[in-house]
Amino acid sequence: MSHSLLVTGGAGFIGTNFVHYWIDKYPHDKIIVLDALTYAGSEDNLIAHKQNQNFRFIKGDICDQKLIEDILNAHAIDRIVHFAAESHVDRSISGPDAFIETNILGTYSLLKAALKTWQARGVMDQCLFHHVSTDEVFGSLSPTDPAFSETTPYAPNSPYSASKAASDHLVRAYHHTFHLPVTTSNCSNNYGPYQFPEKLIPLMITNALESRPLTIYGDGLNIRDWLYVDDHCRGIELVMTKGRHGETYNIGGENEMTNKELVFTLCDVMDQLFAQNDLLKARFPNCPASHGKSIRDLITYVQDRAGHDRRYAIDPTKCRNELGYKPAETFETAFRKTLEWYLSNEDWWRAQQQKKAA
Repeated sequence: MSHSLLVTGGAGFIGTNFVHYWIDKYPHDKIIVLDALTYAGSEDNLIAHKQNQNFRFIKGDICDQKLIEDILNAHAIDRIVHFAAESHVDRSISGPDAFIETNILGTYSLLKAALKTWQARGVMDQCLFHHVSTDEVFGSLSPTDPAFSETTPYAPNSPYSASKAASDHLVRAYHHTFHLPVTTSNCSNNYGPYQFPEKLIPLMITNALESRPLTIYGDGLNIRDWLYVDDHCRGIELVMTKGRHGETYNIGGENEMTNKELVFTLCDVMDQLFAQNDLLKARFPNCPASHGKSIRDLITYVQDRAGHDRRYAIDPTKCRNELGYKPAETFETAFRKTLEWYLSNEDWWRAQQQKKAA
């Protein structure tokens, strides 16, 4: 049986990868991408599907409930996959308003539209609203605390994580009060192709190529669990196809490391690639590795940011036991794929840098 999906935020990092993944796996499904194309989204990410009759891109705001209702009705949408969100913690500290509007009010608009249209069409029991969230809603862990599970109390520490926590609660409430069919997934830090270059891994890669400082907050011992974006997409697929309605599932990479370890690894792998490839030296002459120097020389420690959580860690036991989820990639294999993608797609990330500067 084929489905008709509305993917919100489908021109952003994780949404883009999900669209590529889903079209490859389910070519007969119809996919409508709704994206406001703010700084972190790009329609060019989806250009490969432009001629696909089962794909359509719509520029629009998830806070526009009438637009959403029109899309749901016009395309007989029976699956909503909700990625659209403001997600950069630093931006949430300097300008939290956009996070409240998009992450809370936008999710509320989607829930209202889904309930209204699916009830009117009499198809509620055939539909699903999947909400994509983050491990940051659980707050911070000490080095010895057990990893976050689905029953960990919420304790958000930034405007970003607070806005995502609020959206999680709204999704849960719409299931328990109005019986909207929902599932929620909370993921750890993603990395991979198409990630906007203000995020840690692509920022470190592009800064290294241009010999700019690789800044690390505080002592660099903040710990994150790193999840390759394709593994995340597989996890979401499992939750959508096998998960129980009203349940939340943690999707993790089972790969904790400090920020310092991550940046050191990045530097060392890039040093190796440059040592083996004279073409890279010619393409990126400013990179220290082009001159036989270590990229580690660019590392600079700066004052820690406000509200910087010490450690996140995901326990994916429920997802593994109920749905059969397990990351397919190790950090070593997936990180090399990621690095090679950025090295091969210089035009893409330079265009994103220009958008950021604008």
